[in-house]
Amino acid sequence: MPHVRSIWNGAISFGLVSIPIKVVNATESHSISFRQVHLDDGGRIRYRKFCELEDREVTTGEIGKAYEDADGTLIPVTDEELAALPIPTARTIEIVAFVPAERIDPLQMDTAYYLAANGVPATKPYVLLREALKRSQKVAVAKFALRGRERLGMLRVVDDVIAMHGLLWPDEIRSTEEVAPDAGVTVRDKELDLADALMDTLGEVELTELHDDYREAVEELIAAKASGELPAAPPAGERAGGKVLDLMAALEKSVRAAKVSRGEETGEEKGEEAGARTGESAEVTPLPSRRSARTAPKEVGGKKSTSTARKTAAKKTVAKSTAKSTGQAAGKAAATKSTAKKTAAKKTTAKKATGKKTAAKKATPRGRASA
Repeated sequence: MPHVRSIWNGAISFGLVSIPIKVVNATESHSISFRQVHLDDGGRIRYRKFCELEDREVTTGEIGKAYEDADGTLIPVTDEELAALPIPTARTIEIVAFVPAERIDPLQMDTAYYLAANGVPATKPYVLLREALKRSQKVAVAKFALRGRERLGMLRVVDDVIAMHGLLWPDEIRSTEEVAPDAGVTVRDKELDLADALMDTLGEVELTELHDDYREAVEELIAAKASGELPAAPPAGERAGGKVLDLMAALEKSVRAAKVSRGEETGEEKGEEAGARTGESAEVTPLPSRRSARTAPKEVGGKKSTSTARKTAAKKTVAKSTAKSTGQAAGKAAATKSTAKKTAAKKTTAKKATGKKTAAKKATPRGRASA
């Protein structure tokens, strides 16, 4: 890695094998930093280093280290004295054991580093250690000294590189006794079942798909102000969440909200939610899970919210049902009218036929008398 600046040069001690390596940072910060300024004129606020005794600013070369004792006494300690201490890990990452990865508590995890082979002679033993770690499916626990103190580390393989995680010492992990909740609280099986259903509905996520929304918003704000534009008005955001009074209702609503966001809710379930049962006393904000194209956003910039869209859909359904009933009634009325017309026509034809027969009977006697 010639383009990455190393922060430490030394060697990995692997039994009798010594592997020259360079340590480089495996992570980088993308957080946005700000400068302090004077509000009246925008001038930069800078920190200067002053000597208390001489009351003057001093340069970096004039500054050293000292340990402050309990009574306030300062005991000077030079870099040369620290470098001369008989510490075997001063320039060596000394592997002390190989253990399963699950033996390492994630609470101990600290800064991560990449270990790069330092020169051609280091390539062969470097690859040997890397392949041995791969085949054993274990991690190496090591001790090393960096930035003035000895540290604990864990070596593992990432792709084709040996990575080292700085570990906190076991006595640097605080006890959980004062943080744990009241042990007298009990959880019902139904609540656990709903929690399991919520976990299954939310499913998994690719960590590479996650990003820093806050940083992006800050970058947009800075770009807008740099171009002379007014910052965009914040959208009508969702409530931070209400006080949960009914845990079961909260879990049920959370499961439904997660299904909607993933596009997994059926029309029947949506209808049930539209006519939500009364008496629920929990006020719960839907989970901020991944939204799908099927999820209707809340009202922002004039767009309809999910509940408004459901009410509109319900009204349309009622209108369609009413139109259908009206059409059916109109059809029945038309059929009745047609039947009435046919009946009237039949009566008219019968009257005409009866009249003709009566006329014929009257005409017959007259004809016979004249004869």
